[in-house]
Amino acid sequence: MSTAQASRHRVVGAHAFRGLRTVEHVFTVPLDHGKPGGEQIEVFAREYVSAAHPAEVAGRLPWLVFLQGGPGGRGPRVTSLSGWMKEAAKDFRVLMLDQRGTGLSTPADRSTLPLRGGPAEQAAYLSHFRADSIVLDCEAIRRALGSGPWTVYGQSFGGFCALTYLSLAPHGLREALITGGLAPLDGPAERVYRATYARLAARNAEYFAWYPDDRARVTEIVEHVRAADERLPDGSRLSPERFQLVGNFLGGNTRVDSLHYLLEDAFTRGADGTRLSDGFLAQVHANVTRAPNPLYAVLHESIYAQGEASGWAAWRVLDERPDFRPDAAEPLLLGEMVCPWLFDQDPALAPLAETAHVLAEKSDWGSLYDAGRLAENSVPVAAAVYRDDIYVDRDLSLETAARVRGLRVWETADFHHDGITDDGEGIFARLLAMVRED
Repeated sequence: MSTAQASRHRVVGAHAFRGLRTVEHVFTVPLDHGKPGGEQIEVFAREYVSAAHPAEVAGRLPWLVFLQGGPGGRGPRVTSLSGWMKEAAKDFRVLMLDQRGTGLSTPADRSTLPLRGGPAEQAAYLSHFRADSIVLDCEAIRRALGSGPWTVYGQSFGGFCALTYLSLAPHGLREALITGGLAPLDGPAERVYRATYARLAARNAEYFAWYPDDRARVTEIVEHVRAADERLPDGSRLSPERFQLVGNFLGGNTRVDSLHYLLEDAFTRGADGTRLSDGFLAQVHANVTRAPNPLYAVLHESIYAQGEASGWAAWRVLDERPDFRPDAAEPLLLGEMVCPWLFDQDPALAPLAETAHVLAEKSDWGSLYDAGRLAENSVPVAAAVYRDDIYVDRDLSLETAARVRGLRVWETADFHHDGITDDGEGIFARLLAMVRED
């Protein structure tokens, strides 16, 4: 490792427990990779290796970088090898990034962003936190570790980042695996939300067919919080539209039935009449607050923006879907749609409301994908496309797959967006075999 590389990389810890070893790394990277001599930030990463590998062998294992969902998600904190990581750790050292702005990387939240200045300055800073910057961080990290081309595994937004990686730096990739994360390569964000509202409506119908009593229960809760002042543990009011966000449970095989258990605990009767129970309010808060990952909301629609403003696309498309409005006779549950009212109602986001509006109106976003380079792609790529995914639409995914040379698709109706939670070992093994087929 050169002196310059060493100055940009330091090891800050190492541990061994429950059949694995970890090494904690901190990398110094440019805020703007187009200005390498400018402001620098830090990116934290944790390396996981199976203890089954002797130390001298572990140090020679190839790297696999996990690009997690988001945006604005820190790397998962793993306490034992299970699921897809158990399978991956047979052959790889796994590197989990706290993507810029999250976790132990240089933070970007309601406490730190005001240090940048006002909303315009904060938005300018956050414009460097999209997939293109994350990919260039990965390349800087790869060079600092002295690695050759490595494997990336992208889940959800991580798959978007993998496509950007194939566009910007394919020389850094040995192979790419993607689950539930084939982004549209062009077009406005509105078409994403038109597709996902339709998928989500179908998923609502499927859920209420399984649990018919929950249809009336959801309507009852919406009507109750419209009339009553129910407070979440952070002191903020639970509004009808904020309650609808529990529809996030619908995005999974392993979580969807948990929605029923949540709803059955909703009401309690006390001295002041019928109220929402403390247990219910605590669970709803844990599901709808953006305190742990504010960048998810602030940057969410920017992940689709290329050469035009996102303009609160999910909110605008909602006008076409009155069945999702909180004043509908039987309102449907929402998924990951981020609407401007969220910044008024979530205390973790309220200080960032003006910044979010600036980003929503920003129209000079750069390109995230190189369609020509993807059409000539030579990196082995395999992607799982979930037929009924409510977050990443199947039809748009297959449209993208057809535009990436050599990309192999496994389409399945057996899993939803959280497939890797349901059968991570099997899904990872299948995709790895696909990219290594002759």
